[in-house]
This record gives sequence, structure tokens and C-alpha cells, in this order.
Amino acid sequence: MENQSKYEVIVSEKASKMLVSNAAFIAQVSTKAANRFISDFENAVHSLENMPQRCAWLKGEYIPTNTYRYILFERHYMIIYKIVDAKVYVELVVDCRQDYHWLI
Repeated sequence: MENQSKYEVIVSEKASKMLVSNAAFIAQVSTKAANRFISDFENAVHSLENMPQRCAWLKGEYIPTNTYRYILFERHYMIIYKIVDAKVYVELVVDCRQDYHWLI
């Protein structure tokens, strides 16, 4: 029996650019680490196909309540996404060590 994905995951252009930018930065130090970063991102995104609701809500003063969720990967990075019907929209890829209040 083949396992079908319940949700379609769509990665925004902005999230893709953020991923590439972070990977390029990491690659300046280690190509191996950059490849692991991309692989971990892909694994995290793939996991959202089956259980996107398992992750916590993103909370903030100016963030709409119960709209965005996040999943952590590669220790310091966060994927911010929302679920609409049977689709998961990956909006941002954020380095948690940096100030990301700009997104609010």
C-alpha cells in the first residue's frame, strides 16, 4: 500500500531565497555543513506533508493568532508556515540567532 501525502507543501519564492542565502553563508565555512543544512530543510519540509499541525503556533504581539506555525531544523533555523485547507505554505526560513522582529 502506497503512503499518500495528505498536504501539498508550497515553498514561497521568499523562503527559497532565504534558504539559498543561509546555505551560501554556511558554505563559506563548510560545504558539507551547507549540504546538511539543505538536506535538513528538505526533511523538515517533507515531514509537513503528513503532520503539519504538530508544530507550535508562532506567537507575537503583531502576528495574527493561530495563523502561522513553525518547525525548527538544523538547531538554529526555523521554517515559518501556514496551513490553508490541504496546502502548507512555507513563508520564511529564519536564523533564530538573529533578531527576526523585522517580520512582525
